[in-house]
Amino acid sequence: MIKTGIDLIRINRLAEVNPRIRERFIQRVFTQAEQAQAMDDNENLSGLFAAKEAVSKALGTGIGKVSWQNIEILHEWTGEPLVYLHGNALLVAEKKGLKQWSVSITHDGGLAAAVAVAIGNKE
Repeated sequence: MIKTGIDLIRINRLAEVNPRIRERFIQRVFTQAEQAQAMDDNENLSGLFAAKEAVSKALGTGIGKVSWQNIEILHEWTGEPLVYLHGNALLVAEKKGLKQWSVSITHDGGLAAAVAVAIGNKE
């Protein structure tokens, strides 16, 4: 079984948010490790946001049944993004038999996009 998800976001969306609202948004959406890696860079944060959305779509839940911080995207030293699931996201993935994840993030023309692919046993 293969499940996929995709998302696209305008990078300047975060830059246009009121600074106080932006800080609360970042704390709610991104884990401490993600925040440390992104270094408050709009392009990096937008890519992570798109990746989280793409993973939630591959799970078949969207954000709601799983929370933002249940999906963590961290980069290897090579730059490769890796998916780590926690809480409800991990429970949903296990229930569906989704065991292997791959995510790709790209930025171009003021946009960030991500595709997530999960492979597992048949439902």
